Amino acid sequence: MHTDPSIRFADNSGSAAIALHLVTAEDYADWKAAQSPQVQQWLATLGFEARTGELALVPGRDGELALAVAGHGTAKDRSRARFTLGGVRAKLPARVFVLHHRLEAQELANECLGWCLAGYSFRRFRATPAPALAGLRAPEGVDTAEIENIAAGEALTRDLINTPASHMGPDELESALRDMASRHGAAVEVTTGAALLEANLPLIHAVGRASTRAPRLIDLRWGDAGPRLTLVGKGVCFDTGGLNLKPGASMGLMKKDMGGAAAVAGLAHMIMAQGWRVQLRVLIPAVENSVSGNAMRPGDILPSRKGLSVEVNNTDAEGRLVLADALALADEDAPEMMVCMATLTGAARVALGPDVPPFFTRDDALGAALRHAADKVQDPIWPLPLHPAYEALIEPGIADLDNAPTGGMAGAITAALFLHRFVENTPRFVHLDIYGHQPKPAPSRPKGGVGQGARALFAALPGVFGL
Repeated sequence: MHTDPSIRFADNSGSAAIALHLVTAEDYADWKAAQSPQVQQWLATLGFEARTGELALVPGRDGELALAVAGHGTAKDRSRARFTLGGVRAKLPARVFVLHHRLEAQELANECLGWCLAGYSFRRFRATPAPALAGLRAPEGVDTAEIENIAAGEALTRDLINTPASHMGPDELESALRDMASRHGAAVEVTTGAALLEANLPLIHAVGRASTRAPRLIDLRWGDAGPRLTLVGKGVCFDTGGLNLKPGASMGLMKKDMGGAAAVAGLAHMIMAQGWRVQLRVLIPAVENSVSGNAMRPGDILPSRKGLSVEVNNTDAEGRLVLADALALADEDAPEMMVCMATLTGAARVALGPDVPPFFTRDDALGAALRHAADKVQDPIWPLPLHPAYEALIEPGIADLDNAPTGGMAGAITAALFLHRFVENTPRFVHLDIYGHQPKPAPSRPKGGVGQGARALFAALPGVFGL
């Protein structure tokens, strides 16, 4: 687990905290008029206008820092930006601050989370320590523990994605899940290598058998009361594309192809740390899609746990294969709800870009709850349709299913339809096709691995389950 104190609030001990005012452009004139003439003159000299992310450090008569003012912009700016407070954190001196604001409760929670997330940095392979950062005392009215638990779950997700495949193969991913399970008192069972065939998980074995690092299914369970919630995450620790080898440029980011596993691990931490009354199960098929003499081939027909045969028309469409067996296993228990998260298709990025993962569900009420929660906690996701007419595209004729329909159209939808064929007994099922990568730095989201969809799910599920 990521235990850096920078992703937590500052404690209340020590010297007096410095006032940090978060001021909107609409409120700025009135706020400024209430300040001393010296403060007004200093801000006028700086040309401060409370633009989004703008920061002014105001000295006192003795030259010491007296207060700081962060701009929160206009309503239009705020609709476009996330985590304004997190964005100014790195600009502040390494002192402790206390927030002055006019935020509504949810806005305050979002900004405080952004502050904590802005403390994240991935430094496992760097000799130099992280620079000291400004601290913030938890404002009144926020659930400090929940915000810190969410930040820790997100940091876990980022750490897992950011770790290169040389240090994050199926074995290391298993170790990370075991560490998390130990922290929360969860149980873990793992099926590895040839035992996957004995356990009737042939697709997971077929995808991972070409690697020198054995494929496996990680099965974590926690809680003995409440509704049953199963999380399934794609754990392809590196994806060469198999015999349909990816070009070098496309392979460069493939350490993130276990982003679905990382996302469900982060979400599981949030749920367990908050002590939800649920029976939680986490299933992660962990494999490396490699090339060797026993690699699966284009044109191969593979059996699945569910009994459906799959024609492999592209070995680079391996994620849906490993997920199919895991989903079928989970569905046999018929949990009240199942969530699937995966870095599954490039088509999803073409459709919605890197920042907005699509989700797929046949449960309209669940979809509406997810959309509402995503807006509330600033974790954008968007629904795409499970268009029934496209079902024919995943039926090749020679086998029951095709893992890579020709034509290239509706790739995210056909992948989601493929996964839905393996879920029949679970009343609520949602699949999220995430990217798991922040291409450019943004407030509270440095370039690199990033969680997507987990916070929206975390906000929506209590209402869905009546917790």
